[in-house]
Formats: sequence, structure tokens, C-alpha cells
Amino acid sequence: MKITLKDGSEKVYESGMSVIDIAKDISEGLARMACAGEINGEVVDLRTVVNEDCELNILTFNDDAGKAAYRHTTSHVLAEAVKRVFPNAKLAIGPSIDTGFYYDFDCEPFDRAALDELEKEMKKIIKEGAELERFTLPREEAIKFMEEREEPYKVELIKDLPEDSVISFYRQGEFVDLCAGPHLMSTKAIKAIKLISSSGAYWRGSEKNKMLTRVYGTAFTKNSDLDEYLAHLEDIKKRDHNKLGREMELFTTVDVIGQGLPLMMPKGTAMIQTLQRWIEDEEERRGYVRTKTPMLAKKDLYIISDHWNHYKEGMFVLGDEEKEDAEVFALRPMTCPFQFYVYKNSQKSYRDLPIRYGETSTLFRNEDSGEMHGLTRVRQFTISEGHLVLTPEQIEEEFKGCVDLIKYCLTTLGLENDVTYRFSKWDPNHKEKYLGGEEQWESSQAKMREILQHLNIDFSEAEGEAAFYGPKLDIQTKNVYGKEDTIITVQLDFSLADRFDMYYIDQNGEKKRPVIIHRTSVGCYERTLATLIEKYAGLFPTWLCPEQVRVLPISEKYHDYANKVAAELKDNGIKCTIDERAEKIGYKIRETRLDRVPYMLVVGQKEEEEGLVSVRSRFLGDEGQKPLDTFINDICKEIRTKEIKKVEVEQQN
Repeated sequence: MKITLKDGSEKVYESGMSVIDIAKDISEGLARMACAGEINGEVVDLRTVVNEDCELNILTFNDDAGKAAYRHTTSHVLAEAVKRVFPNAKLAIGPSIDTGFYYDFDCEPFDRAALDELEKEMKKIIKEGAELERFTLPREEAIKFMEEREEPYKVELIKDLPEDSVISFYRQGEFVDLCAGPHLMSTKAIKAIKLISSSGAYWRGSEKNKMLTRVYGTAFTKNSDLDEYLAHLEDIKKRDHNKLGREMELFTTVDVIGQGLPLMMPKGTAMIQTLQRWIEDEEERRGYVRTKTPMLAKKDLYIISDHWNHYKEGMFVLGDEEKEDAEVFALRPMTCPFQFYVYKNSQKSYRDLPIRYGETSTLFRNEDSGEMHGLTRVRQFTISEGHLVLTPEQIEEEFKGCVDLIKYCLTTLGLENDVTYRFSKWDPNHKEKYLGGEEQWESSQAKMREILQHLNIDFSEAEGEAAFYGPKLDIQTKNVYGKEDTIITVQLDFSLADRFDMYYIDQNGEKKRPVIIHRTSVGCYERTLATLIEKYAGLFPTWLCPEQVRVLPISEKYHDYANKVAAELKDNGIKCTIDERAEKIGYKIRETRLDRVPYMLVVGQKEEEEGLVSVRSRFLGDEGQKPLDTFINDICKEIRTKEIKKVEVEQQN
């Protein structure tokens, strides 16, 4: 058989050989680094025997799939350590993830001391260097095997597989785990590990199931790489919006108010207000007309839109559904059905289209308690929502206009390089989840793909992520911990106009169904604020800052001049405060820096006599004395143009 390697070279063998043996034949060094194989593009275990001509790539830790196999093996080492230290713990699942791995256990929560003990046991297991052995069993024997080992979660997983399945396991020493692989040849190949944290996680991600204990960890081939990653973790902890946003008094939460219902503090409110005014003005400039619609409606509205069938579990329902003749309402999870009735209020001609409706909408979604986090996943939020009603001929131009608005927003916020684009499609294997038939879905998806290609957008495709009424373009970003969320979306809808009997009169005087684009421009304001907190570590561009300037009088004698300076700043729309405390000026400067205020103006005798201010910024540090008018002109231009200056002065934390 002929094996074609990644570099194009070829190896010829008389009989079948395992991937690891081929790696050894190429180079002993390569074999030591090998984590998995890739045969004709498919990732395989090192133990896989190659029997025919193929293209073979030996995967190391430098390859994503190799890294995954390395860390997946480490998760098995963790599971073995847990069974040694806590024998009554039951095993659930333990996959690799982008940052390392996790494993879920049915046991009491682990504190830091327990994690340290488990880490110590893991290092002992690694040192023992047990080889990993793969074996398979028929489904019924596999069930019996795990029942005898009293592992109910593994039994449940096996029972979910087809009856004719052959189930694979991996053994390392006395420990055995249900697993498809791939895995390293031996635990001894693992070099650097760290257990990061422990938290709760519902079995199979459903709050209807039992809460398990999840342990997160990571693994590297070098201690130096592990140390670098741990240092990175310390940095992202400082950027975590859920921690930093509270420290900066941008938002808070209160148990008696409820989970997922954040209170925006004055500073956070000022930032969201700035974003909201900017977006509303920009949308108006681009031809949007604004609506203001109710925050709740009778269930009848959601039955028409079919949200009642597809989204009821995510809604807050008010009233007794079981009581005959009782009116049942629901808080709105979206605005589209309301704006459709704004459209239907009068007859429309093709000359009226496109109509671009925009609304700053407060929405309510009954998120699972385990999913909520800070400002990124909440039960009440405000969104820059819009719906465009148009003729079929206007689809591409209007879709491009939506994307252009989104890109403008991302660029202005400095986020354009932090996002990816996902084309979210329906799942043809679960047609019951969607409105419309296969032909309609395929044609609408083909249209969206064509538009995205015309826009030269680099996008991925995801089956099963579409809205129930149409495909969508999702703009994705990751938080500091690597979790991906959708922050902005554009959806193409060929279904709901029919359900709401929306029409326009065409050139021939005939009634026609319009097409609808559902879109956001900057998405959910709360989630956007969270993204900005983490992006800038609280050092926001000046135009977004809730406090742009702080005036620091050297002593009480200069309070009057400080107030005069502040008054002129405020007259020019600059957000400022005065620090009139009886503290030394050095202390005031340090406090201002810690509060992440972009500019501080120190004023004393010379400044008062000559109409000056001594400027300090987090961009250039001590900028020296300037006429007050000059400073005002400079900062007003910076705010007006929404300039993003590079922070060059090290912040003292």
C-alpha cells in the first residue's frame, strides 16, 4: 500500500500498519510527539491500522485535533484520579474544549483543596505511565459492563445508541471509560497540567436533570506554555465584565430582584444611553422610521406568529392557561409581530417599499438559570431591533444595507476584528421545527448565500441554527473565556408575512406578499456593553466614557476656578466631575487613574491666572499646560469623531 504524507512524500508498505508504527518509521521524534492521525481528512486514533492507499497526516499538539486528543486523554486521567480519591463519584462526560478539557461527576462539589488533591493524584497517574488500550463490546454487553461498574450515566449514554452499535472503551491501568477516542498511547506523554476550577453543570445541559460537578482543567506539552496560559487567565480575570463591570459600578444584581435581571448603575446607564442615541440617530440617517410598541400582548398574537408553538418555553406567560375564558398574556421576546401590525395599519403600494422600522426594544426571555451570566445572558434586555418590509427585487440591496450598518457599528466600536460571520441554516432532518417547506428553505438559503458571496464575507455555515421562520447571518464574538455568543443578527423571512396577511399592491394593481428582513444594528445593548468592558478592560474610548474629564484643584483656593472650568466643559457637552476633597494632588491623580477616566485637568494658581489647564491623559500621560479652549476643541473633536486612541500610559491597578 502507498501512504502519501502531508509534505507530498510517499511511503510504501507490504502490509497493514498502525498510524503510530508509521510515525515511528518516519521518525522516532515524530512518534514521541504524535497525538492522533488523520486519514484522508478524518481524525483517527494512533492505534488505527492502515490497510490501503491513503493520505496520512500525523497530528501533534500543534494541530487542533492533536491538541484535542492530548487534552481528552488528560480528562481521562482526571476521571481516574477522582475515582481513586472519591470512589463513590459517578462518571458523566469529559470532552476536550478549546482551552483544555472538563469532566462532569455526580458527587459533592470540589473546593480548591480538593482540586489540588486531585491534581496531585493526576501527576501520580501520569508518572505511572499506563498505556491506553482500546477495546469494543456489543451494545448489550457494554450496558452490562457499565452496570456492573455502577456507572448509570454511562449506561444511559450507551442506551441512546442504536441497537446494532459496537461500543468502544479505553482502559488505562485499572481505570476504564466509555469513549470513542482518539487518545494518546500512554499517560506518560502528558507533561504539564492544571485544574482550573469547579462549578455546577446540569446533566446533558438541561435544568430538568440533576446538577453535576464539573471540573475544568488544561494541559500542555511544556511547563512554560502552561505558565504563560495561567498568566493569561489572570489577565482575563481582570477583564471579565462580570467582575470588572461591578467594580466600576456599571451594573449590579440583587437576589431579591432576581437572576438575570441586572440593575444598570448611573455610569452603565450613561454608556448605554450614549450607544442608544448614536444608533437611533444613525438609523434615522439611513432611512429608518421609529416605532414604540407594547411590552406584552395576548397569546393570540404569538399564536399567529407561531412563536407560541416554537418559543413558548422561552417566554414569560401571564395568566392561567387552564382557566376557561381567562385572558393570557406574555411579555414580548421579540418585536416583529407588533411592527407587522404597524405595517398593516394602512394599505401599502410597491412605491412605499422598502419600509425600514426601527425600535429600541425591551425584551424578555426566560433563560435557563444555568445559562445566565452577567450582562451576556439575561432575562430582560434592550435591543436595537429593526424590521424591513420589501419587495423580492429589493432583498439584496437592503440586506447589503443591513450589513453595511453593522460593519459601521463594529468599526466605530473597535470590534471589527473580533467577530466572525456564521450563515445559520435550517436542519432538513427536523422539518417540524420550521415554518415553510423544503423548496422555500432551499431557495431562501441559496439567496442568502449568494448575497454573502457578493459581499465577500468570510463566513462559516451552521446547520440547525436558523430561526424557525428563516435563515440568518449571525455575527459571533467570544468572551474572555472563549465562550462564543451571537451579538448581532440579520434574518431573511419568507414566512411570517403570509401568517399575518401582509401585502402590498404591485405595479399591476395585484396583492403581493412582501419579504421581511429582521435585523439588529448593534444587537443587545447589555451584551454589547459586556463585550466592550472585556475588549477595553474598562479603558473605553473617550466618547463612550461615563466620565470623560475630572477636574483636580490643587487646593481649596482653586475650587472656584475648577467649577468655572467644569461649567465650560459641561456647556460643550463634555461629561466631567470635580474632585474637591481635601486630599493631596498625587492621591487625586492616582484615584482618577484607577477610575479609568480618560482625562484629568489639574488647576492651581498659574492655571487660574492664565486661563490654562494642566492636562494628564491615559494616552500620553502628562501633556503639559494648555489653554482651556484648546483642550475643549481637541476633546470635542475626539468625541465627535468617536476616535479610538491607543492607551499608551500604563494603568496602575
